[in-house]
Amino acid sequence: MTGDHYFSTEPTAEAHRREVTFTVEGRIYTLTSSSGVFSADRLDPGTAVLLRKADLPGPATTGALLDLGCGYGPIACVLATRAVAATVWAVDVNARARELTAENAARLGLADRIRVCAPDDVPADVSFAELWSNPPIRIGKSDLHDMLGRWLPRLTPDGVAWLVVARHLGGDSLQRWLDEAGWRVGRHASQKGYRVLRVTR
Repeated sequence: MTGDHYFSTEPTAEAHRREVTFTVEGRIYTLTSSSGVFSADRLDPGTAVLLRKADLPGPATTGALLDLGCGYGPIACVLATRAVAATVWAVDVNARARELTAENAARLGLADRIRVCAPDDVPADVSFAELWSNPPIRIGKSDLHDMLGRWLPRLTPDGVAWLVVARHLGGDSLQRWLDEAGWRVGRHASQKGYRVLRVTR
């Protein structure tokens, strides 16, 4: 795909910053967003469904967690707030998104437990107890499959991935592809046209 998208590595659109406020399980989060990143004006509805319906980690959760395609960091910040003994890796190809995630992590006092980096900068020896993603469906099916094929194998043996996909953007076909690729995948929840998929080995 061409042009300036939220999955561009270096967005060319002028940065117009704004604040996004949302609530997860009674806690209010206010994060800084900007043009040139995914869902810059609000918490994406799919992300909201994911954070509402998936099994969020808690204080007993340890190890490394992955927010794949972190945007300005809403998932990473929620995970790090709840899983106080875990390290959250916030990964995005978009440099502006990474800058915002790092800023928001610092704003919430989470900078010591959220590691923000580009995909190629994640050390090869890091395995993830949990993978969370509202994946970039619009990059195309082939690229999406390549992305998931790269990161899902980095789950620990008992790890779990939580994915949210709009039904009309291919949620059901993605579930079939994951199943055919040998993953154990179940439709954990459906709400407002979104599928929350739970993926394990």
